[in-house]
Amino acid sequence: METFFEALEQLYKKVLLGATLENDSHDYIFYLYPAFSDQDCSTTTSSDCSNAPDVQDKQEPSSVSLPTFSVAPMCLQRHSQMSSTREIMLLQLTVIKVMITRILSVETEFHAKEKYRDIIKILLKSSDIESQLTCMFQNSEKLLSHMAAKCLALILYFQLKEKITLSNSWISFCQKNISEYSESNKVVYCLWILTFVIKEIFKDTSSQKTEILKQFLTPFDTLFEAFYKSLLSQHFENHQDASKLINSLICFLELLELLIASRIYLKLHYTCQRILFLKPSCVFDVITWPIQAFVKRKLIIFIKKCLLCKVGEDLCRGSVPTFMPPDNPLDVDLLALASAVLQAVDLGLLRTLSVRGKCSCFGGGEVLAGYEHDAGPDHVILRALSLLIIRSLEIKFQNCSSANEMKVDYQRFMSELLTFLKPHLQPSLQSHNLCEWLSRVFIEQDDDMLEAAKALLGIYLKLTRECEATESLTQEKEMWNHHTHENGYNPHCIFLFLLKNIGFDSTVLLDFLISSETCFLEYFVRYLKLLQKDWDNFLTICNYFDVTESKDNIHICCISSLVQGRNSNSAEASPLAVVGSHTDAHSWVSWASAASSEPLNHGVTLEKAHTKLQANCLSTPGASQSLVDYDSSDDSEEGSTSLCLVNSRLTSSHQEAMKKTQDTFGASGDKKELSPESQSRPLVTEESNTLFSVYCGIAPNNTASEVGISYRTVKCFEELQGAIYRLQKKNLFPYNPTALLKLLKHIETIYNKSMTPS
Repeated sequence: METFFEALEQLYKKVLLGATLENDSHDYIFYLYPAFSDQDCSTTTSSDCSNAPDVQDKQEPSSVSLPTFSVAPMCLQRHSQMSSTREIMLLQLTVIKVMITRILSVETEFHAKEKYRDIIKILLKSSDIESQLTCMFQNSEKLLSHMAAKCLALILYFQLKEKITLSNSWISFCQKNISEYSESNKVVYCLWILTFVIKEIFKDTSSQKTEILKQFLTPFDTLFEAFYKSLLSQHFENHQDASKLINSLICFLELLELLIASRIYLKLHYTCQRILFLKPSCVFDVITWPIQAFVKRKLIIFIKKCLLCKVGEDLCRGSVPTFMPPDNPLDVDLLALASAVLQAVDLGLLRTLSVRGKCSCFGGGEVLAGYEHDAGPDHVILRALSLLIIRSLEIKFQNCSSANEMKVDYQRFMSELLTFLKPHLQPSLQSHNLCEWLSRVFIEQDDDMLEAAKALLGIYLKLTRECEATESLTQEKEMWNHHTHENGYNPHCIFLFLLKNIGFDSTVLLDFLISSETCFLEYFVRYLKLLQKDWDNFLTICNYFDVTESKDNIHICCISSLVQGRNSNSAEASPLAVVGSHTDAHSWVSWASAASSEPLNHGVTLEKAHTKLQANCLSTPGASQSLVDYDSSDDSEEGSTSLCLVNSRLTSSHQEAMKKTQDTFGASGDKKELSPESQSRPLVTEESNTLFSVYCGIAPNNTASEVGISYRTVKCFEELQGAIYRLQKKNLFPYNPTALLKLLKHIETIYNKSMTPS
């Protein structure tokens, strides 16, 4: 036995290196046929292994240049030999697996590849090895079962590539076990093998992958629908060992994703590819099962991928066209799935679904007693559910023509979603602008955030078109704008919150444009086209953002100044100092709020505000010094850096507050929007601005528009335009950006015209 193992080990080393084998192909079959013991087949029925050939009488090859022994180790009885038999079987399966992998690899030398191909074909003809491998699925040795399944999957894929007819024994075995759900391990292995083979077909770079997959799926087409109904109709509570049910569910979901992906990317049309869309309610029933959170998460993400047509994107990314051709049957199925999602929400899905997260533990999965703490919500589920509902609404509205019906439906479902999200968002959403919800929920997942933004933009454009068609938009424009803000889908607010989150950094937008992992290009182009037509509304919303930031910055500036003033008199700020600062700040916020609605005359009021803010700044002599004595130069450098940041933030906050407030006050009493004159003239006099700069350590800035949201947005576009142009000039941009550059240039032109005094 040791001699046989050594010979097999040498064969393994040669194949692993891709070396050419010198001997006749038949000589190697002796070493590759799996050495079964009686125990391996003891748990299977006689019919499963009835086709196993008796190879005990086969003669050992005499010409092979490997160590040999006189008796093959088949059906060993003694306990002392069982361990050696297991090692031999594992090594035999490994050699077969590596040999097939070498055949499929483009890096293997031609003569070596032909020799390996010949050996595997002889092995398949001389024995029903598929039956022997399926016998091992019930083996108590998990590693052996897994290796048998992996080896069988590669053999099946090899047969498909070589146009060899699949074994009837394998097809019968699979059909028998997938006809309905059972708790047998055979079901899981069948599903895993089917999934593995389909994945390998997707990875294939040849043009024949569609035909190969068609040949593979044909025997199982009708079986999957029966298994789908049988599996998802199980009563979870009645299962003593729920782990087998969960394993089968997860394996089947992965298989189902690949089947749907093959429909989208390979244009195949089988019944098994539509089972989710024909019976979507079954999946939502599973979400209500008392199962682990990760299973529910997987289900929700799976449905999200289906609605976004992103199933199988990891396997197909290299060959998927940017824009898929229209597929009417698929559109019908997506509408059915979207309707099922909205129906589930109507029936209380969000009210019954728990999204509590679990603490991440280093070195384990449980928290010790006494160390528990609130892990917060599962943000993955929050994002997936949010995108699921938005995308479902978009799909439904694409097939709806009644503006009133769409507005009512959107308001109902969005109210349900925001009610669901608000308890999980900290700090809580501000009621004055609910459009911030999207950037708050999706802040950690930019691809989903852009998908959600694109879907909301699509809903907005659809509603706008329908309202314009009925001539109700112009008559009720104020009410329409209020509706978009109240329900969190105003496209300008959403885009501005996105820009604020990335700090108006054009390089981030450039990354989005170049990346193939987000839909930013499509979203950005659609938004820029809207922005050209809706510029006045955009400026109004920018003005609103400026006023809101002005209030917040005055609040922060006053609090910081007062706290610093307290710190100059005492080593540690008392709680009363903070309370006092809040009280004083509140009066300034009230002043800003009142001023924004008054007609202005109002150099005096502005000068008083400037004087008071300036006094606060001048009354903090400690502001220019470190608050703590450091022991080292490293510490002092860190402290001075922090202080510098604080000072710059305070001063810039003051400048922004003063300029934006002046911007607001510059409007006439009967006009709510800014005039070009007020935007173009300085907000404060050069002397006062310089005085403030001297004491607070910052250079003066006299241009009002340089701190406005609209200016920062257009400035970001201008920088983006320049970066794209430079890359295009060097042929480094991945696609033709001419149309995009025209849009960006047009926005810049519109902005300059709106800022030019008439």
